[in-house]
Parts: sequence; C-alpha cells; structure tokens
Amino acid sequence: MLEGAVTLGKVYLVGAGPGDPGLLTLRAKALLEHADVVLYDALVSPEILQFIHPAAECLYAGKRAGMHSLSQTEIIALLLVKAQTAGVIVRLKGGDPFLFGRGGEELVALQAAGVPVEVVPGITAGMAAPAYLGVPLTHRGLSSSVAFVTGHEAVGEYQPRVDWAALARSVDTLVVYMGLQQLPQIVETLLQAGKDPATPILLIRWGTTPRQEHLQSTLAVILPLAQSQGFSAPAIIIIGPVVGLLRG
Repeated sequence: MLEGAVTLGKVYLVGAGPGDPGLLTLRAKALLEHADVVLYDALVSPEILQFIHPAAECLYAGKRAGMHSLSQTEIIALLLVKAQTAGVIVRLKGGDPFLFGRGGEELVALQAAGVPVEVVPGITAGMAAPAYLGVPLTHRGLSSSVAFVTGHEAVGEYQPRVDWAALARSVDTLVVYMGLQQLPQIVETLLQAGKDPATPILLIRWGTTPRQEHLQSTLAVILPLAQSQGFSAPAIIIIGPVVGLLRG
C-alpha cells in the first residue's frame, strides 16, 4: 500500500474523459497519483495512464467489440477482491463512468457488498468530440433537444431498446455511441420513420486526440461514403441540423 493511503478499501469510479489529457479533472488526476490499484478500460489514452503512481498495481480490463480481456462479472469480482486488500482502488473509465460506461452496474454491486464508493464524473466523448470540431449539440433555431443513445444493442444478440422511430420524430440532435457497426440499421430505421434523407450526419473517431478524424455527410449517402473510406470504430455519431454548422 502506498504511503499515506487509507487503511480501509474504497473504490473510485473515475471518468478519464474522451482522450485529451487536458480534459481530465483535477480530482481524477489526484486519485491516479495516489492510487494503490488502477483498473482501466481500453479507451483510456496512454497519456492519462502516465499520471498513475509508479508503485500502483495497474490492471487492464478493456472491452472492445469481440475482444474482452475480462467480462463485466469478472471486473466486478476483481473490484470486490481489491477492496479487501488495497486502500485506494481507481476504476478508470473512458469518458464518464455513468454514460454507457456500465459504472451504474459496478456502483450497485459495490454498494451491495458494503464497499465504500465515490464517483468522479468525466467529460463524455459525445459532447467533447463535436465541440473540438466547433459543432454545438444545441443551437437556437436549430436544436433545442439532444438524446444520447447507444447503438450497440441495435442488432445481433442485443434486444433493441432504443425507439429510433420516436427519436427520429421528437429529437433535434442524436448522439450515438458504439453505433458504427450498426449504422446501416440505424440509418434505415430513421429514414423509415420519416427522417429527411438530407439530414446532416457526422462521424468522429478518436475524438479530442491527435488521431481525431471525421466524416461529414447526409443520411442519404453516408453508408457508401463511410464504407469507401474505411471509417471504423471507435467513433461517435452526431445526427441533426447542427452538423451543418461544420465547415471544411
């Protein structure tokens, strides 16, 4: 255990932000510098990992499509074990732990086991990535409503819970996480629900990092364009008139 660490284990669910280390909160940085154990996800940038105390135990728990180092059940079990043997345990998650980060599941499990928990919010990629391109999610006259949704459950073994048809009719700006693989189904559903084919759409990968790249188009032509350019995950999808504010 690091010098000065508390004797009773406590887990901190910490948001690492979208990638740019400059967007990490001061609270998150301080915890990384004093942690005994850090359990981190795949999308945490290497620059942020440099803040971890050299003596801390670093455990990788990344989950990417088809490549899971640990299952969610195993991650929770590991947190419970570490809480009995270490003082400061940081569960480091990309973006914000409570926005499609499964932090809620971990919080409930830890609380049920009587483990002290503190949540440290992080900036989510769905806000930061478009902002780095100068695209606001809301804009007077263009968008007065925003929905953050997951595209991960649109196809395959996941049962779709997102009512895309309702969103197409009621929300000005859609921010879709983990939806690139399901983009054909998402676009088709939105168009069938009456979304204008000329609606602007923006794909952003590796947002806020030096590798950031984007693809801007419309619902009508985004699919062949994304395929021809080999645009791949991890990416955020922004759909709505605010995308039209992007120039160049």
